[in-house]
Amino acid sequence: MLAEVLGCFAARFGRVEPRRAAGEFVTGLLSDLEVKTCWQLAEQAGHARPDAMQRLLYRAVWDADAVRDDLRQLIADRFGGRDAVLAVDETGDLKKGIHTVGARDAVTAQVCSPAPVGSWTCAPRT
Repeated sequence: MLAEVLGCFAARFGRVEPRRAAGEFVTGLLSDLEVKTCWQLAEQAGHARPDAMQRLLYRAVWDADAVRDDLRQLIADRFGGRDAVLAVDETGDLKKGIHTVGARDAVTAQVCSPAPVGSWTCAPRT
């Protein structure tokens, strides 16, 4: 499935190097790495330095909007249907304690204080 998704985006990269880096970047993000900086993602991909990952984010020429559109179409083709529903909600949850896993401080609309923000995606059961 991952190869299929990455294949959909291949044409959005003008050169093979950023195309390869994008695949390695996504693979790293989906991995069990505890910390996912460019350094860790590069090491996971077998690189000695994070240059390829950083170049992908800051200098490589690729169309992020087109990649988003391609992903949306892939999801619609694979999971879409007459009765299909997909809901995505970026919700601010009040932070409790000092060790909230997988969250970063952000100001929520509900209260004007730092709280982790999570994106929730769900689909109805069939």
